[in-house]
Amino acid sequence: MNMPGAAGFALGPAILFVPADRPERFAKAAERADAVIIDLEDAVAPAGKQRAREALRASDLDPTRTIVRVNARGTADHALDVAAVADTEYRILMLPKAERSADAAALAAETGCAIVALVETAAGVLAAEELAAEPSVVALMWGAEDLVASLGGSSSRGPDSRYRDVARHARARVLLVAGGHGKAAIDAVHLDIADLAGLEEEARDAVAQGFAATACIHPGQVETIRAAYRPSADEIAWAHRVLEAASAAGAYGVFAHEGRMVDEPVLRHARRVVQRAGE
Repeated sequence: MNMPGAAGFALGPAILFVPADRPERFAKAAERADAVIIDLEDAVAPAGKQRAREALRASDLDPTRTIVRVNARGTADHALDVAAVADTEYRILMLPKAERSADAAALAAETGCAIVALVETAAGVLAAEELAAEPSVVALMWGAEDLVASLGGSSSRGPDSRYRDVARHARARVLLVAGGHGKAAIDAVHLDIADLAGLEEEARDAVAQGFAATACIHPGQVETIRAAYRPSADEIAWAHRVLEAASAAGAYGVFAHEGRMVDEPVLRHARRVVQRAGE
């Protein structure tokens, strides 16, 4: 299912990270997920960076369904990553540790690529609105663990496995500023691979609030995310009934349907459900 996104971003709902130094996984990742993030950054050890760039150059995934996460600006590997991307057809880059819109703009100008800004530090959260306003940025993603590390903390989740307040604040801020600037928002990865129930809960919450996609780190998480983003049969039937009632009544203001008040926001919810269903 290809989710409609903001500002031309239409990747998701399940976007799968794959280490750039594991090219044998590229094709499988592309087959399983809706889009792939070839990761030159955290998933690759320092000793494997050059091998990862060589694998990127040799890869041939669909560029319309592929994002490349380069190393952060200011690192020794960043320029080498950008040079490797220039030898490929990939034109969507993920900028990690994004904290300044100028960095996103410079990367876009240098490469001609669209930018997904990964907001995963305290400074990045504070700069999220500035990043969302940058024209080259097509989506924002947030990251929990690097964020907490940037604050000197040790865990983004409490004993109940739910996000702590600071992580929930960052998640909400990224979603709000992305939506406020007409950009897509991507929810963070769920690190506990075996916890599919927790992943499902978070993915359902993500789509209910307006995230365009959820990132993941294992192929086994893909179907859980897809199912969570897919409207139920009851939701689809409700959406069609509401839209048909509005059309039949020629209603453009408030009207009652099945005992519920319906106005334009409710109709937008219904249209979104139909879009998510691919109808």
